[in-house]
Amino acid sequence: MSKPAAALVMLLALVAAGPAAGDGGSTRLGCFVGWSPLKTVSSLLCLLQGSSTFPSPKPAPTGQGLSVGYYNKSGSCPKAEQLVREAVTSATNGANRGLNAGLIRLHFHDAFVRGCDASVLLDKTASNNTDTEKTGPPNKDSLRGFEVIDAAKAAVEKECPGIVSCADILAFAARDASYILSNEKIYYEVPAGRYDGRESFADETDQLPGPGSSVQDLKKSFAAQGLSLADAVTLSGAHSIGLARCLFFKDRLSAMDPGYAATLNATCNAGGDSYKVNQDYKSPDVLDNQYYKNIDKFVLFASDAALKSSETIDQVNANAGGYGKWEKDFGDAMVKMGKIGVITSPGYGAEIRKVCSQINY
Repeated sequence: MSKPAAALVMLLALVAAGPAAGDGGSTRLGCFVGWSPLKTVSSLLCLLQGSSTFPSPKPAPTGQGLSVGYYNKSGSCPKAEQLVREAVTSATNGANRGLNAGLIRLHFHDAFVRGCDASVLLDKTASNNTDTEKTGPPNKDSLRGFEVIDAAKAAVEKECPGIVSCADILAFAARDASYILSNEKIYYEVPAGRYDGRESFADETDQLPGPGSSVQDLKKSFAAQGLSLADAVTLSGAHSIGLARCLFFKDRLSAMDPGYAATLNATCNAGGDSYKVNQDYKSPDVLDNQYYKNIDKFVLFASDAALKSSETIDQVNANAGGYGKWEKDFGDAMVKMGKIGVITSPGYGAEIRKVCSQINY
């Protein structure tokens, strides 16, 4: 049986079975937004379920209960942000700057699934599920930075045990990584006070936008989190750093600059579908507005090139030309994203984890 056919059989079986008993709240079943090769299969699955590929739009997240300087104001852990910053700086100096890109992406992938509750860090959940977000198609073998979060958590736990959530550490780390990668041009205050969730499911990673997303896909995917299309354009600028697998852009080579496409084609033919290349050919290690100057002939993903749309091109051009504009907007968008679905009080399904990959048993 071919892989697509096997995937179809698996997904149809999920429809027939329904959500697993005692799953702690997983209700979504494989309606992938943009991740090939399952997009077509998943659209059929959604049709059979009688549901839309995209969740309904939500109001903008308010982050009620969060506050800047949360641990300092309360006196519960005044050194929390400093300790996270030290862990990020120590782990990502020199040749390891790529880990910074991983930390930003890790925060994004956490926020879009169950909100900012550090569910992306879990290996096993309260319902004994081990098929967590880490194993979902957009995340499996591609997320980076877990060891940095673990080091930061260990340092914070030593200083003030049981006080600082993994969700807050993840938000702090993404901010610090942005600061380092932008050569200190991006800095924003992070409201804190999040609690950690106790569940995580691979099938919920369908809520993440994929590399094949159109502008309409992006608009719906971000609206489902309470974010705007403008937020999508701003946050897409993170593609100015990090790596991309050949599998996710090789079908777009004919639409790229011919010389650039020829180089990529030779590289991918030699390395294979899993080979990774820099997302920004010009300043790959700097988080800057070069991404917007690259659209559309020098960006890798269809979701990047889609931003030349009439709905988004004015913002793209403003970001490409305005010194400091995008950097400020990026910080604001990261704060807004960090407010998605936050849990700000303890109770069933919420805790301050002692170890970020494990619930407290």
